[in-house]
Amino acid sequence: MTDNLRVGIIGLDTSHSVAFTRLLNDASDKYHVPGGKVVTAFPGGSPDFDLSISRVKGFTNELNDNYDVKIVDSIEIVAKEVDAILLESVDGRVHLEQIKKIISYKKPIFIDKPFSLQKDEAEEMVQLAKEYQTPIMSTSALRFAEALTDVLSKSDKGEIIGADCFGPMELQEKQPGFFWYGIHAIEMLFAILGEGAREVTVTTNKEHDIIVGLWQEGRLGMVRGNRKGNGQFGAVIHFEQGSEYVDINAHGKPYYASLLDQIMAFFQDGIPRVSINETIEVIRFIEAANESRVTGNTVLI
Repeated sequence: MTDNLRVGIIGLDTSHSVAFTRLLNDASDKYHVPGGKVVTAFPGGSPDFDLSISRVKGFTNELNDNYDVKIVDSIEIVAKEVDAILLESVDGRVHLEQIKKIISYKKPIFIDKPFSLQKDEAEEMVQLAKEYQTPIMSTSALRFAEALTDVLSKSDKGEIIGADCFGPMELQEKQPGFFWYGIHAIEMLFAILGEGAREVTVTTNKEHDIIVGLWQEGRLGMVRGNRKGNGQFGAVIHFEQGSEYVDINAHGKPYYASLLDQIMAFFQDGIPRVSINETIEVIRFIEAANESRVTGNTVLI
């Protein structure tokens, strides 16, 4: 790898594509991330998912007109022409199919959330990455928000004994249950507590969801999701010697810029900043939470 990576994007059906391109290609941006530029992109889009296909034209024009990104008509061309890939397709249903087409090019791939909508598919994607020795990484940007990482790295209150996270919880039929927006707060919870979730129980009504996870060490982690218009993300982290509140929006640096810092480092050394095992556990946790939301029962991870 070099200090001037040629980056390709697959999927121009999300604002993340524009945000990442701006941060990489515009050196005058306050939070410019150095190390490479987006040079090639494939629009994609899922015809049966309006929040995907309706955005493609506008974002494609923006990348082409404002950032001089070359638009191509296949994901294989993207993989061939670049050093590293941002797989941004907003529809988690298509990620496995897309990975199958590009994994053999052995370019490091960041897969935006959700990594997959099924644990079995997630495991197949990981197996393909191992087979072709292609580095992959997936996470929500919220995991790397500066306000959260500051508390996790600087707190002097002892070991973490639990956490309560919260955020908006919009639901979308094509991305079942918590895979659409719930994944953000769930990723925050895993950033705090790490791997080792054993079971999950969900209480739900029209406007709210409460997700309670039990970890192996007996720690409890909770996610509160709302559909009442409050779009704020945050958390309370419980330590042995006190609790600390995390306001995700308290820091000026956008969490997408913080995530992109980590992605560009991953592109250079091939080491995912979130372990693949944890990524798979997040998918299984969401699967179990979705089941509990329907049945009202506690579900084992």
